[in-house]
Amino acid sequence: MSEIKIQKKIPTGIVNMLEDLIASFMIEAKVPGASFVVVADDKIIYAKAFGARNLEQNIPATVNTLYGMGSCSKSYTALAIMQLVQNGKLNVNDPVSKYLNFKLGKSSNPITIHHLLTHTTGIPNLGMSEILGKRLLGMEQSYIPFSSWDDFFSHVNGAAQWITPEPGQRFAYSNDSYTLLGAIIEKLSNMKYEEYIKKYILEPLNMKNSFFTREEFEKYTDVMTPYFAKVDKGKIIEMIPASHPFDKFIYAPGGLISNVIDQANYLKLYINGGKFESHQILEKSLLDEMEKVHFKTELVQNNISSFGKEGYGYGWVIIEDLFGEKFLGHPGGTSTSSAFLGIVPNRKFGIACACNSGTGGSLMMMIPILISTFLLGKDPMKDLKFYETEQKLSMLTGIYETYKCFLRVKVVKIGAFLFIEPEEGINAFNQGISIPLIPEKENIEDFKFYTLSGLGGRKSIDFIVNDKGNVDFLIERNRFRKIKELPN
Repeated sequence: MSEIKIQKKIPTGIVNMLEDLIASFMIEAKVPGASFVVVADDKIIYAKAFGARNLEQNIPATVNTLYGMGSCSKSYTALAIMQLVQNGKLNVNDPVSKYLNFKLGKSSNPITIHHLLTHTTGIPNLGMSEILGKRLLGMEQSYIPFSSWDDFFSHVNGAAQWITPEPGQRFAYSNDSYTLLGAIIEKLSNMKYEEYIKKYILEPLNMKNSFFTREEFEKYTDVMTPYFAKVDKGKIIEMIPASHPFDKFIYAPGGLISNVIDQANYLKLYINGGKFESHQILEKSLLDEMEKVHFKTELVQNNISSFGKEGYGYGWVIIEDLFGEKFLGHPGGTSTSSAFLGIVPNRKFGIACACNSGTGGSLMMMIPILISTFLLGKDPMKDLKFYETEQKLSMLTGIYETYKCFLRVKVVKIGAFLFIEPEEGINAFNQGISIPLIPEKENIEDFKFYTLSGLGGRKSIDFIVNDKGNVDFLIERNRFRKIKELPN
């Protein structure tokens, strides 16, 4: 492996580029406010907030603003489990039924704690987060009994006929699995989950502004106003102030409330092999188990590049080859907040970010990867496929017209895909139906796309970009020319 010179600070030019990108992504995803921190060699080398923690009062976000960390919480739960392993309270290969009223699986090949940690139980999504999310946000109500631990175990144990493969054979991301891990922590510690995490993780890490409960959240003033996105036909049309979903079943898979300054201390734990200042939070050998690929996945890689093997460890998504280095990451999202933690432990740096909208997932993921790429001595603009693809897709969006404007359409980007949408007030193109554009190749260098037509056929859409940056596209007998950018 060739030596990579790690950058110890982020030059002004790179900072300006990153901040321009952050602003652009926030505009596109309609993210009200976001906060970022970068740690290198135990020092914070960058910390900044953008936008508003409260739009209605235009109160700015700060690096101390508290956000919902969503599934970034899973690594805390996994860390607590490994502390119990360290203390001889359990083995990751123990059956879940040894500790809980858990009746799924076969006695000959039981579902184990390892399967819960790695999302490989064979149990599909049982809807816990969806049921509670809608209920706590005052949305559509399912009336599924889900208020007590008895309700929870009845719900889980009733899914016996829904298990597909044997455990360990298939990855299926599961919040329910981490709620079960939280219940095991409570059983073996004789403490509430949130109390255990506070005593054995948050307090030793001096994370004084991190917690799980609504009661603690309401004591603070520098807190996010959570925003829920109202979406119509895949387009965000309004950001609506909402309440963050607090519930004991959500704590272990996604309930941590924190700020990026506190998260900087958590990053240091992984940078320093399980140690923070004078506290050895976890033995290095057990931390290594958390950071090992236990099952191959494609949660992040397809959004980044064709880097090496990606998989899930214990509470972490792991890319084994980010320019020759292991990258630990985990996105976190609720309906009203998004977050991401990213660490390159061997090179001793990490990034934490969070925002007050569920629409900010792509922003939260892309910026840490961009920063990591730079700190590893690479040029994000040249060496990251997803950034190049993002730029090319964005270049194609806009309002297009035919000759003499007898037809007008919009090319819009929704997520990672382009769509052709008829422009209102103009003769309907394609009977007023949106057209999804599928790249002919993974690399969209040639700007060739296709869509599906009736009876399973294909319809080609070719974009033509000239040396002046002007853009046309051809579809069937029509040629459309880009006349202006889309309004923000």
